[in-house]
Amino acid sequence: MKLAKSRADLLFDITNYTLISILVLLVLYPLYFVVTASITDPDLVYSGKLLFFPEHVTWDGYKRLLSETSIWVGFRNSLWYTVAGTSINLVLTITAGYVLSRTDLVGRNIFMFLLVFTMFFGGGLIPTYLLVRDLGMLDSTWAMIIPNAVSVFNVIIVRTFFQSNVPGEVLESAQIDGCSNIKFFLKIAIPLALPIVAVMVLFYAVGHWNSYFQALIYLKSNAKQPLQIILRNILIMNEGSDMQDMLDGSQEQQKRMELMKYGIIIVSSLPVLVLYPFLQRYFVKGALVGSVKG
Repeated sequence: MKLAKSRADLLFDITNYTLISILVLLVLYPLYFVVTASITDPDLVYSGKLLFFPEHVTWDGYKRLLSETSIWVGFRNSLWYTVAGTSINLVLTITAGYVLSRTDLVGRNIFMFLLVFTMFFGGGLIPTYLLVRDLGMLDSTWAMIIPNAVSVFNVIIVRTFFQSNVPGEVLESAQIDGCSNIKFFLKIAIPLALPIVAVMVLFYAVGHWNSYFQALIYLKSNAKQPLQIILRNILIMNEGSDMQDMLDGSQEQQKRMELMKYGIIIVSSLPVLVLYPFLQRYFVKGALVGSVKG
């Protein structure tokens, strides 16, 4: 039998639902507007007539955008950087976080101090560039992966997770049964850490997918540029031609340019939006399910 809610509880629920609904609309509507604006006549967008539903639907912006062969090259490169970079990030971050969470690790505090020190005191752009150059990684795909192979902040998050969700009693119980450290890590710790692994995948994958500054510094070959740089170059080139067309009195190119601007946002954001629903359930899933016996 459910207890009747008091007037204060009802008021609290109504206020919560109202605020949450407003926040959801504030987050979703800009994305929805970009999607509809990318297929709507730019004149309607300029005049403010586009509110909810697209009118005079046109796919010219996407056709022009996807007809660029460099788009597919950039997509392939970004996919490689994201998959390879995230894989290396996960291996190093999860293993480092687990090892540093072990209380029996000799010199654990020293290692943590050295890692945290790099968060506050870095070499800077020029020393990093010189290091990448001396390692022979300039204009190499590894220049997009190796320099950011480990995030100290993420290592601290993973370390805290293992400390909170994999108690020492679980390790002691496994060792009594003859389980080695490596087997415990692979068979017990990793399955319990799937939620934090999913979080790290999302953090690192989004970072690699949106990365462009490293490409501007380290990459010269157009064949190795990520998608974000390709889209940036297309936008810059079209803005230049758009200014010339405006001087020549042409309006069609200007309209196409406006469509491409919105299309670029969608193309660059779509993979991350597709990835997130598959990882969302791990954010709220419990990490420890009956591992400690009373």
